[in-house]
Amino acid sequence: MMNNSKILYIGNNLQNSTNYITTIDSLSKSLKGLGFKVYTSSRIKNKFFRFLDMCYSVIRYQSRVDYILIDTYSTSNFYFAYFTSQLSRIFNVKYIPILHGGGLPNRLKNNPNLSRHVFKNSYLNISPSGYLKDIFSTNGYSTQLIKNTIDIDAYSFKERVILEPKLLFVRAFAKMYNPTMAIHVLSKLKENFPEATLCMVGPDKDGELEVSINLAKKLNILDSVEFCGVLSKKDWHKKSIDCDVFINTTNVDNTPVSVIEAMALGLPIVSTNVGGIPYLIEDKVDGLLVEKNNVKQMTENIKSLLNNEHKDVPINARTKAESYAWEVVKYKWLELLK
Repeated sequence: MMNNSKILYIGNNLQNSTNYITTIDSLSKSLKGLGFKVYTSSRIKNKFFRFLDMCYSVIRYQSRVDYILIDTYSTSNFYFAYFTSQLSRIFNVKYIPILHGGGLPNRLKNNPNLSRHVFKNSYLNISPSGYLKDIFSTNGYSTQLIKNTIDIDAYSFKERVILEPKLLFVRAFAKMYNPTMAIHVLSKLKENFPEATLCMVGPDKDGELEVSINLAKKLNILDSVEFCGVLSKKDWHKKSIDCDVFINTTNVDNTPVSVIEAMALGLPIVSTNVGGIPYLIEDKVDGLLVEKNNVKQMTENIKSLLNNEHKDVPINARTKAESYAWEVVKYKWLELLK
């Protein structure tokens, strides 16, 4: 399957320094596998110099490529997308923002002019979730749904016949992802299940790791929490084998790949129902949903799983995860970039 289109992909290609496989890394490799010529930017760890490298890459490759893909987030990295998209306009290259940030609806609201410059002038906007697609379409921006993808064959489904109170959290330690809620949930759960444990995987982004550690100390449950720091995908998948419930405590979200991965691995999921999560998880069908920051509700949902309710949730979740396989999704990219 040969394709003549050439692509520049702009994003935070930081796998070498963070151990995390990012969208730019996985999608660029998948597109290369379909025959596309793909250049990527940037691997530079320093944020300012990474930004400069991204802009330079647009200037360097603008005459060689047919499309520029731009990973677009809602926080300060939004400005990476803004400036590289405007450079793309100057050089008259078709650019395609890929919408990742769960806070992008707030960006549309708070920075309407900047947002219009980015999303109104794009060739097309790509959303991995129905959530952002609906919001962007409602705001008048041409948007297509193309799901995030996983290599489904790389995920071994573990059937958990009897669940134990062993919780897994895989997310950055940042206020927006509310890791302290996981600590509070564990404390509450231990009132009925004193043997309950929590494994937390992820980098510290804004000091929330120290806050979480101090909270665990204050609640006298530090011995029941394992802070693993950054783990590779392979390593946290190994960790998941010894865990039985995946919890997602975030206050803002889109379509987190870690949740899709947990579905593929057979972990029953209890998540807050924010942002794009209700588009990903159907309550009591392939996961359990709770209100934002509702510790009691999340604890009760975990108890229901431990009491052997919702037996079909993991199997249904695995079926849904299979719809995110590259072999299913690739045809939309082929049609778009032909």
